[in-house]
Amino acid sequence: MPITVRDLLADPTLGLRAVTDGERMDEPISWTASTELEDPSPFLSGAEVVLTVGLRQRTAAAQRRFVSRLAAAGVVGLGFGIGLGHEAVPAATRAEAERTGLAVFEVPYAVPFLAITRRVAQAHADEASARLEGLLREHQVLAHTLLSGRGLPGLLGALAQMLGTDVALTQYGSVLHTAPGSRLPDEPWTRVAISTGSADAATLAVRELPTDADILAYAQSLVSLELSSQSRHRASLRQVRGQVLGDIVRGAVTGAEAATRIESLGLQPRRRHRMLALSLTTERGHGRERVLAALPLPGPAADLVTAVLQETLLIIVPDTGPAAGREIAEAVAAHVEAAGLTGSIGIGGAYPHPEGLRWSWFEARQALARGGRINDVEKLSLTGLLLASEDVPLAAMSDEVLAPVRASDAEHGTDLMATLARYLDLNGSAAAVAADLALHRNTVRYRLAQIETLTGLNPGVTADRVQLWLALTVSRVRDGG
Repeated sequence: MPITVRDLLADPTLGLRAVTDGERMDEPISWTASTELEDPSPFLSGAEVVLTVGLRQRTAAAQRRFVSRLAAAGVVGLGFGIGLGHEAVPAATRAEAERTGLAVFEVPYAVPFLAITRRVAQAHADEASARLEGLLREHQVLAHTLLSGRGLPGLLGALAQMLGTDVALTQYGSVLHTAPGSRLPDEPWTRVAISTGSADAATLAVRELPTDADILAYAQSLVSLELSSQSRHRASLRQVRGQVLGDIVRGAVTGAEAATRIESLGLQPRRRHRMLALSLTTERGHGRERVLAALPLPGPAADLVTAVLQETLLIIVPDTGPAAGREIAEAVAAHVEAAGLTGSIGIGGAYPHPEGLRWSWFEARQALARGGRINDVEKLSLTGLLLASEDVPLAAMSDEVLAPVRASDAEHGTDLMATLARYLDLNGSAAAVAADLALHRNTVRYRLAQIETLTGLNPGVTADRVQLWLALTVSRVRDGG
């Protein structure tokens, strides 16, 4: 406990005698200051006990000024040494102290000021030692709670008990864990950022900040380490699962072996599952895969089997009804948006067996190609059916047809690909394309002629148009939009 003026007066080894009671006798003493200055206030920071023998306080006016200045500086007590300059505490000193509420005590001639300073210093040292021991005990409790299997919920419960306030862990505005009995109110809490080295946006929220922030800082570091560990484990697991599912959707493994691999993922092969495919448009290449691999999912999706495959995050949802996939997709989409990311989700159908997962994957990928926020399942088109077969080199055909058009756009700054896409989407109407792209009809016809020259395919001929449409659709499905 901090030492006070009352504690000093109660110490029999010092032999101090109270002269006046003070309003701040029970407040902690910050330090002692020995002085014979007429005005020591510039050198005081508040809450000190000032010690003096009054050598320069020869008049009543000087004595009153001295006490008044100490009171204004926030001093908690005045120790007046007798037997040197004064045989007793001056009456003016006592009177001004009573007026200002400053505690004054008499220090016997035999008691050196150093003894009082040592007593205060020892009290501070004892308090610091006790605080450090308590802090170490609290550190041990938090670490043991986290490592003993109680995880983050147990740690938050222990922290809430130590701090005497509600505690919660949030992520992208969603509550991950709360201490037992804690609930996030409508009004904002104090939030402390948690660094995990990935796109987690996690915060440790407390209703009231503690006066001692050390234990909160330690809890912050423990939570950060745990979330970082979870993030690395999640990314590794998703990569491994992606390899397993990749073999299944390519048809590289089938039958009993495929069923065994499905079971190894924690899925029941005979149960109906549907695939959700999440693609991000705010990241590219390896950066996008890293984000998808580490991205945590909100409550209803947190315990589902997930994997990263072809720059998409797959979420495998057990079929519990027609709305199950949509509800999960809505929760994930909101979570992604709260993370500041832009993404699109495709929903596949619900089927049993490994072959069903494969079919659902292609449906989800085709739905994803529509590019909306959430894209519901549709029956596989001719493109989807062909993509489901590894024996049909559809991707190579698409690249061969469209590569010259893309190269021309890149080299000359033309918009042939965009014109072709709108021409096919608008059922081969040059007039509709001209209106949609704000172009003259002759400009549209000129671009279509360029496309024919580059590809050898005439967009106005049905057979050639089908091949161009197939190439463009394959490109969209493969690129996720």
